[in-house]
Amino acid sequence: MTSPKQIQLSHGGGGEETNSLIHDLFYHYFSNDTLLAAEDAAVLEVKSKIAFTTDSFTVSPIFFNGGNIGKLAIAGTVNDLAMMGAKPFYLSASFIIEEGFAFDDLETIVKAMAEELKHSEAKIVCGDTKVVPKGAVDQIFINTSGIGEIEKEGISANHLQEGDVIIVSGDVGRHGAAILMEREGLGISGDLKSDCATLWPAVQALIDANISISAMRDATRGGLSAVLNEWAEQSSVCLEIEESSIPVNEAVQGICELFGFEAFDFANEGTCIVAVPEKDAQMALAALHKVEVTKEATIIGQVSLKKEGRVILHSAYGSSRYLDLPKGELLPRIC
Repeated sequence: MTSPKQIQLSHGGGGEETNSLIHDLFYHYFSNDTLLAAEDAAVLEVKSKIAFTTDSFTVSPIFFNGGNIGKLAIAGTVNDLAMMGAKPFYLSASFIIEEGFAFDDLETIVKAMAEELKHSEAKIVCGDTKVVPKGAVDQIFINTSGIGEIEKEGISANHLQEGDVIIVSGDVGRHGAAILMEREGLGISGDLKSDCATLWPAVQALIDANISISAMRDATRGGLSAVLNEWAEQSSVCLEIEESSIPVNEAVQGICELFGFEAFDFANEGTCIVAVPEKDAQMALAALHKVEVTKEATIIGQVSLKKEGRVILHSAYGSSRYLDLPKGELLPRIC
């Protein structure tokens, strides 16, 4: 019986095995003229102001319900560009792979990356592969960097104004809860999946509808709580949020109650928060509802000057409390 093919140190050694890995796997799935030119650096053409970002992905487990580390690496970097109103164009992808990693798993990850790129039409134009001795990393780490052209200027965490309406693009906390469920083997019934997804089509819909966007951010580590508190502080405003308006999946709520977590603090990987002037709020909702991943977008609150730098959570029973920044590391290696 033939043993499953595994990544060996020689795959990162720069010789025949490396050449085979690059041509047979990476070029096969990421094929484009710039990448295939195989120069020391990609030569790119951009016509306007650009956004540039980078992120490293070390999620554990690397395969989870709703995605894997490859899909996450593309969606994460593309979303960082999209949140600045930038259409994602060019990405780099660097892999640090543990010796002995299954080749079939690597192909599954690379294939997922190629599939996720289709949602934004961005291209991987350069990359790197390192193979390290067994035990030096936990299976595989991926770094992606990205360049996008700004299509909508003026989006900033510093630009929230009194009266702006706060919109969340979907239910919150699913990525963090899905990762926790995988690690703990909870066996909770239902189909709880990470929300991992590319948000560029939703941002494009807002831009096409000519929506004025004060601020926009994907609610990753620290979740909804972190984004709202950062906005309140950076724009020196108060964010008043209706707790009953925040969508939370029933399974996510159950996991939070089991472990004593707050769903608003859990990470998301395909859910964003948008602040728009009140006059544009309904048009923004209509635009977001046309896109599959944001079809459940809803208004959760409004900007005021009641308590500068704070987020106030109003309950359905008429009481209020501050929604604070999450404390400590709730769940390491979620992205």
